[in-house]
Amino acid sequence: MNPRSPLPIAIQQPSSGRVLLLAPHADDDVIGAGGSLCLHRMAGDPVHVIVAFSGLAGDPDGRYSGADYAALRQAEAREGGSHLGLSEYEFWGQPEGHEPSPEELIAAVRTLAERIREWKPDIIYAPWIGEYHLDHYTLSRVAQMALYALNYTGEAWGWEVWTPLIPTHIVDISSVYERKVAALRAHQSQLAYQDLIHMGLSISAQRSMYISTAATHGEAFCPLGEPLEHDAQLLNQAGIQRGSLSKG
Repeated sequence: MNPRSPLPIAIQQPSSGRVLLLAPHADDDVIGAGGSLCLHRMAGDPVHVIVAFSGLAGDPDGRYSGADYAALRQAEAREGGSHLGLSEYEFWGQPEGHEPSPEELIAAVRTLAERIREWKPDIIYAPWIGEYHLDHYTLSRVAQMALYALNYTGEAWGWEVWTPLIPTHIVDISSVYERKVAALRAHQSQLAYQDLIHMGLSISAQRSMYISTAATHGEAFCPLGEPLEHDAQLLNQAGIQRGSLSKG
């Protein structure tokens, strides 16, 4: 097998349809796929964002003590999303930073599968399975397992935040990049700790090299993929087969 990675497919506009994005934390939606979501909304596509984890670990020094920090992060998410044309958010408030038990994983799979049945997305975005951050990796696993249990046949794409992926597709977000920056600036509680605009968005300039000489920024995606072997076994042990949750 040739070890060289193939060139990704350059895309000017994502596919049309109903869009669901799964974000581990508020701000990950912007960093990972904010430009693409903006393009979806400009094309008239409905976009719904689920933020899975509470985000409470985002204030390790207690700088916001006394404030309702979870509510603050939710407000920042909504403000940031408004720059991208996003208004539909839901927050699950799951606890962060731990390896979930098999029972927790299966419960999350069932919850997500039910939400996907309700929303009926044509396109799903989630963290790719190679993400280093534990919460990102966990959400990717849950997404893979839920789509398997639903026998989902739409598009399912993984995006990057912590760990660069080998892309199969690059979306040209040059025309909406400044809106993505504005969206991330809304997350002041996180910018207080690190320069997410520099650290989180710089990779988009590198991604543009695959598009055209006129492009300045891109977002990278790869197929979300099938469940990991041990997750497939876990589903089987729980009595969940491919497509068995498709009807609730």
